[in-house]
Amino acid sequence: MGFINSSWFQPPTLLLTGIPGLEGVQIWISIPLCIMYVIALLGNCTILFVIKTTSSLHKPQYIFLSMLAATDVCLSLSTLPTVLNVFLLSHREIEFHSCLTQMFFIHTFSSMESAILLAMAFDRFVAISNPLQYTVVLIPPRIIGMGLAAMVRGVVLMAPLPILLKRLSFCKDVILSHCYCYHPDVMKLACGPVRVNIIYGLSLVLCSFGVDAVFIVISYVLILKTVLGIASEYGQLKALNTCVSHIFTVCIFYVPLIVLALIHRFGTFTSPLLHVTMANLFLFLTPVLNPLVYSLKTKQIRSAVHKLFKGRRNWLK
Repeated sequence: MGFINSSWFQPPTLLLTGIPGLEGVQIWISIPLCIMYVIALLGNCTILFVIKTTSSLHKPQYIFLSMLAATDVCLSLSTLPTVLNVFLLSHREIEFHSCLTQMFFIHTFSSMESAILLAMAFDRFVAISNPLQYTVVLIPPRIIGMGLAAMVRGVVLMAPLPILLKRLSFCKDVILSHCYCYHPDVMKLACGPVRVNIIYGLSLVLCSFGVDAVFIVISYVLILKTVLGIASEYGQLKALNTCVSHIFTVCIFYVPLIVLALIHRFGTFTSPLLHVTMANLFLFLTPVLNPLVYSLKTKQIRSAVHKLFKGRRNWLK
């Protein structure tokens, strides 16, 4: 306790939290979690494989989808060790610097995913509003540049987060609210001045996720304006149908993210179960559902996946 009451203290370890009140059945909860991780990793790796090996899918729309799938794989892998440790092995401890490292990767890949969703919205806007210029505007070097920009932005914006946390003293507690390390959650354990952390964290949300969300909405407003100008109802439905998968993906990414941010900012009196539920939805929902949505809703992806598994069955025979 002498260390905790001192002017500066950095805990050697922090304690992660599973689901409050359900500690006795966490081993059973680990079964659906493991299934979700298998679906997320196998599904997104399948998407990557079929896009890479199918020449007809070497188009901007599917290249952006492969970027999204790769980001989902990385996001899943960044949370996998601690989530399975907590639920499968009941091992809650995480070394302080490992926690900061995991936090950096989670926030970086989340920022990258947001930027890629914006790029995919731009892709749909160009495809619907100016189809004749589609292949001229979205040339391979430009697509690669957009992907690199998403990665660089994520790394540059999120790198200060662990640095700002390391300068703080921690004397309130060592128990986190989630089964992974999340910046607002770690920051709440600090007893030093966190004004800089709060301002920078808010700036990050506004400059990355906020700006991306605004431009995605603008893209779809312009898309809707173009679609309403199409004479035939069939043409309107066909154009909108190409956006359904992306709209669904945007919703399952941003809705839990916004709710989680509001809970951490204003939800002092909300149930701990709500904290954990929204945190898990934010990280698990998108990587699990993205490959399922695109496989079911995108005919070209569905056809390529079908050919892949049909070929494997023939090979096994």
